Amino acid sequence: MLHVPDVRAAVDWYVSVAGFAAVDQAGHDGEIDWAMLRFGDSLLMLSNNGTTSSAHRREVDLYVHVENFDDLYHQIKDHVDVVEAPHDTFYGMREFIIRDLNRFWVTFACPVAR
Repeated sequence: MLHVPDVRAAVDWYVSVAGFAAVDQAGHDGEIDWAMLRFGDSLLMLSNNGTTSSAHRREVDLYVHVENFDDLYHQIKDHVDVVEAPHDTFYGMREFIIRDLNRFWVTFACPVAR
């Protein structure tokens, strides 16, 4: 669960920019105050009452396993703040890291081909 200042804006960003799918949402008086998103087999919940941040790194990072690593990177790299371009790690993963609209880091990863 990520607490964000504007759930609707976060849903829009994750769906349109990062390729997540909206699964469910709740709210009242026309405002969305909770949403669930899916990326592959992973679920992400968003809730309101979060704060904005100018910190280099927030208190939570997301780590998302992907199958279409290179395609995803090329689709989103010009529309996001890339923290780290694609690279191989010492622990056998290929990763890239971006910031979402609320400055949370999102790492997309797949096993290094051997």
